[in-house]
Amino acid sequence: MHTHGLGAWMAKRRLKTPDKTALIYGVDDTRITYSELADRADRVSAMLWRRGVRKGDSVAYLGENSPEFIGVLFGAVQLGAVFVPVNTRLAPPEISHVLTDCTARVLIHDPEFAERVAPGVAAAGTAHVIATGEGDEATPGLGRLIRTPRAGHTEAEVALTDPAVILYTSGTTGMAKGAVLTHENLTWVALNCLVDYDVVSTDVALMISPLFHAASLGMGMLPVLLKGGTIVLERGFDPGRALALIERHRVTMLSGVPTTFQLMADHAAWASTDLSSLGKLTCGGSAVPSRILNAYEERGLSFSQGYGMTEASPGVTSLPPEMTRAKQGSVGLPHFFTDIRIADESGAMVPRGTVGEIELIGPNVFPGYHGLPEATTAAFTSDGWFRSGDMGYLDPDGYLYISDRLKDMIISGGENIYPAEIENAITDLDDVTGVAVIGVPDERWGEVPWAILTVRPGASVTTDDVRAHLDGRLARYKLPKHVVVVDELPRTASGKVRKADLRARFSR
Repeated sequence: MHTHGLGAWMAKRRLKTPDKTALIYGVDDTRITYSELADRADRVSAMLWRRGVRKGDSVAYLGENSPEFIGVLFGAVQLGAVFVPVNTRLAPPEISHVLTDCTARVLIHDPEFAERVAPGVAAAGTAHVIATGEGDEATPGLGRLIRTPRAGHTEAEVALTDPAVILYTSGTTGMAKGAVLTHENLTWVALNCLVDYDVVSTDVALMISPLFHAASLGMGMLPVLLKGGTIVLERGFDPGRALALIERHRVTMLSGVPTTFQLMADHAAWASTDLSSLGKLTCGGSAVPSRILNAYEERGLSFSQGYGMTEASPGVTSLPPEMTRAKQGSVGLPHFFTDIRIADESGAMVPRGTVGEIELIGPNVFPGYHGLPEATTAAFTSDGWFRSGDMGYLDPDGYLYISDRLKDMIISGGENIYPAEIENAITDLDDVTGVAVIGVPDERWGEVPWAILTVRPGASVTTDDVRAHLDGRLARYKLPKHVVVVDELPRTASGKVRKADLRARFSR
């Protein structure tokens, strides 16, 4: 039996750099070596094996950034099981959909999410539900369970093309789709990062973004662990604490979204914090505004910006720091092992400078959506390129510029929001006769969702009404920040809402 995938990484790191610090975690700066991290993964693997987890089974995890998250990931994939990280901001019905869709055999969760996962566990028929922490003798937690002897640990025959992770990404139909990422996908996206971001074994990366996101997982954690660097792992983001950690641990790498970097620059400790160790800043989610570029350039820092999507594990392009000003507004060049092209509505390639749909191909691009063969077929061209649904163009030098989102996706503080999901839920309100959700520019979050409604004559529907209706059904970051009632929604001849007209009207 042999694994060619991610499941071999920790054993090889234990062999090569056993005493090197892999993780620094918690208020007391607990250090975990690669040897200890590999041992943790082995113990998780043995525990899962004893509970009947075999190759192809789904192991779901709902929790904040922690050593447990990483241990369960590597423990699961050693068995050829599929790791399913769940967004901690999802509401109970959304969690239920994920657990049911992936048919999770095991769910491991932080204790504070116990009530939120209960409906999903019942609906999915999940065989084993384990809380992190110690628990007690009657209900042992993960910490207690993996302290038992490692007897029973095994590895499956795992190929690079086997599924490793399923990440759920909201879809235009309103139901989250599970993007299946293989061991090969995640290995190659890590290699892209090593090439294009110059990740080295002496790097110290501050991880402040949730690991259940594709960018943090595929382009943040995995490249650093592959190279044998050190991760300063944070449960969440606090700008003051982040600044303190950069100085204390001589952090060299930091990834985030524009909001993250703005909050740090706005913090009272910004000017006095020693940032001299920082050499690699990567920002995604949306373009970095000039005010943020200026604030960091005043401290001698510049950004690598990029474009990506979950289906590409997620990296597609990167803009190197030295081109930040020369190509401002661009998301850069394709990653080293990834290719892009621009196509018109008929699928024909268009000349540079012409807007069309962005298509991509490479070993980091996923094979398809879990259990959705029709959606998978529709997502790819006949010659194997993934249709991103985003519109853009290449300049004469081959740099990509994003011009529009064909799928109307909203990116708010780095979170992807699909209007259809919100619109479907709002239509359940009795007095609503029509709804369109759009993204409106916001100085702090980049964009926020607004709901534009038509209602029954004489009815009144407020922002509070809509948010109260959605609260508990959708994650709170998806709730419209503002609701506007209009006499009618602008529509095409075929009856589709002209969202471009609404964005032009309300973005002002």
